[in-house]
Amino acid sequence: MYCARAAILSTLLLLVIVLSSAVHAQTFSVLHSFTGGTDGGNPWGGLTIDRAGNLYGTASLGGTHQLGAVFKLSHSQQGWTFNPLYSFTGSPNDGGSPITSMVFGPDGTLYGVTSGGGPIGFGTAFNVRPPARICSRVLCPWDETVIHEFPDPMGVDGFFPTGSPLFDQAGDIYGTTQDGPHGGTCGGNGCGVVYKLTQSQGSWTESIVYNFNPAPDSNLPQGGLIFDSSGKLYGTACEGGTHNHGTVFQMTTSGVENILYNFRDQSDGQCPAAALIFDPAGNLYSTASDGGTNGGGTAFELMSSNGSWNFVLLYSFAFHALPSGLTRDSAGNLYGTTYTAGAFGYGAVFKLTPSQGGWVYTSLHDFTNGPDGANPVSGVVLDGNGNIYGTASQGAQQGCIFGCGVVWEITP
Repeated sequence: MYCARAAILSTLLLLVIVLSSAVHAQTFSVLHSFTGGTDGGNPWGGLTIDRAGNLYGTASLGGTHQLGAVFKLSHSQQGWTFNPLYSFTGSPNDGGSPITSMVFGPDGTLYGVTSGGGPIGFGTAFNVRPPARICSRVLCPWDETVIHEFPDPMGVDGFFPTGSPLFDQAGDIYGTTQDGPHGGTCGGNGCGVVYKLTQSQGSWTESIVYNFNPAPDSNLPQGGLIFDSSGKLYGTACEGGTHNHGTVFQMTTSGVENILYNFRDQSDGQCPAAALIFDPAGNLYSTASDGGTNGGGTAFELMSSNGSWNFVLLYSFAFHALPSGLTRDSAGNLYGTTYTAGAFGYGAVFKLTPSQGGWVYTSLHDFTNGPDGANPVSGVVLDGNGNIYGTASQGAQQGCIFGCGVVWEITP
């Protein structure tokens, strides 16, 4: 009896050790806790990483004028240093309340969009870059230029840009707005547009590539665009389609749309609101923010086969989880965040691993609404060492309603 009991206890102890090792295989740390002051607060957008491993992002509120900020986290052997780079003013000549990730342009500087500011508060596209003159101070603000104001003076433009800018090989920018033009259908706010910004002699000119229409057309695009190798655009729309639950669409740069998939109901998800990503084989991946078996959204794949696209459900999230877009590593694993759900209801960082023809969900961190933050909105970025970075929009310091949010890191 003693030997049997000892064997059982030994097995249980080994199991505890194995589980403990698995739990602590990932280390979560906070790189910056926002205060809602000049450093910003409530980062909705994700991060952008440069070749040196520095991180760049935006905060939707805070800053000098309480209308959002651009920041940098510099990486060195001594750790991370936070630098505020620019505070939005929200004036007619500037933007405010950025909620998406920035991207590096061909010139090596950062480009992004704001959801507010501009002449009538409907958003801008902007560029930020280091100052032209050498700065002798420790913290040097960057120069910001508004390259487009939504809507344009003719009123035929979209408004409320929500997806990150996308550059083509010629250096032109493509993007989406979830509304516009004024006076359109879809409730009077318009159904959204695909726009193009073309640079010439230092200025940018906008043209509308496509005006979305009510269902069965795609409408309310929120996730931005990506290119395939042939130069076609791909995106998601939260509404529209045959069943009015959203679509995945393909579009030529001349504005010819082809709907690749119409979301139906809880079996496949509703309202895909995140950008798409490709794998090396040309398959598409993203998430739907609603629907699925549990009513919390889905992760899905569209497999490309001889010109057709086959929908594959990868995972159904917990009720009202609101998953972000996905990031793929070289091994084919997918990473993202949920706004809610998780062990404490404040969101999670997750990993989806392909296994035996299916996908296994692993929570890498469950937010507690404590110093670690809460409610991440955006997806994650990975560096070459497998470290994962992201933002949480709330929690931590209480200078903002519901907390000001954090920038976090998970190391393997």
